[in-house]
Amino acid sequence: MSGNAWTGWPSREALGRAGTSRPRRLLAWTVRLLVLATLLWGAFGNRHPGIREALGATAGVLVAGLAAWAFFRTTYEHRLAHSLALMGVLLGVAVAAQATGFTVPALVLWCGCGVSALERLPLAAAGPVAAVALASYSVFDTDAWPTTAVTVAGMALAGYVLRLDAEARGSAQRLLAQERAARTAEAESAALTERARIAREIHDVLAHSLSAQLVHLEAARLLIENGADRERILERVVAARGMARDGLVETRQALSALRGDLTPLEDFLTELVSGADGAEVTVTGDRRPLRAEASQAVRRVAQEALTNVRKHAQGAKVRLRLDYREHEVTLRVRDSGGRPGQLAGCGGGYGLLGMRERAELLGGSLDAGPADEGFEVTLKVPV
Repeated sequence: MSGNAWTGWPSREALGRAGTSRPRRLLAWTVRLLVLATLLWGAFGNRHPGIREALGATAGVLVAGLAAWAFFRTTYEHRLAHSLALMGVLLGVAVAAQATGFTVPALVLWCGCGVSALERLPLAAAGPVAAVALASYSVFDTDAWPTTAVTVAGMALAGYVLRLDAEARGSAQRLLAQERAARTAEAESAALTERARIAREIHDVLAHSLSAQLVHLEAARLLIENGADRERILERVVAARGMARDGLVETRQALSALRGDLTPLEDFLTELVSGADGAEVTVTGDRRPLRAEASQAVRRVAQEALTNVRKHAQGAKVRLRLDYREHEVTLRVRDSGGRPGQLAGCGGGYGLLGMRERAELLGGSLDAGPADEGFEVTLKVPV
């Protein structure tokens, strides 16, 4: 209900038909047809009016029907002045019917006006309208006064109960709409998160793969400039081609990881260092499966750290240590130090910044800096 309890309208969800069950709609139309039948029976059932009276009664029924339809529309649009004017038309038709001897239609209209006002108007306006309509009914009703009093009280209670029921239905409709909107927003957010995750994985793979290719291509360029023999140049070109091929394989692996199809992390690290001289992997703690994001973070950081060793510490021995703990997994990559290569300054600038961003996105951390002999990278990721 908008506004306060007295001046606020019932919500549009309450005044509309949305959320109304089929049996309820059938019941509402049945009641309308019964009211129309009562009006027609009251106008023509117990008497044989002349042509003028018949035309007047027919016109009255049509005017009452159109005014009632318009009243339902204006109340749905929360137009108070128009709604009160239409209610005045209905009360006027009832007065005219009573004055011309059509008592039953008049009584039905007065009861309908009282109930509809309490159901659809703000209470500050519904109270006076219902009071006038039901007071008119009580004045012209020919039943005993206790019966009339019970009827008036029942009509007032029925109107208010219908109002409360409509408000409950409207509240349910609003909650349902909010839940649907929340689910839609949640689905859109999940889709955006998944897209960002896929983009980050592909970006990381390409950054590592292209950086490695650049190392070999730059080496090939320097060899050509220095007049090196064909075999050495070809070796670098073949290595760059291998890196490109490996990059495609890693891209497929990343997509497989996003689908939950991951090879064991220990096997991946062992395979990663298998082609490097002086590199070894140590695994401690109770091994257990990691969620895809954490596993991918360890893999990408290990790849990037080994690429940096090849670029900045040629000939260094590398130790990878994977430590499973209760609430986190730790990867340490330490090299023994070596001479910087001619390609130490090349690359796309991803390096440690990209690794640190990946760790922070998962609520972890990454530390990198000089060790006793060489350089050490430490990644911690919660599990």
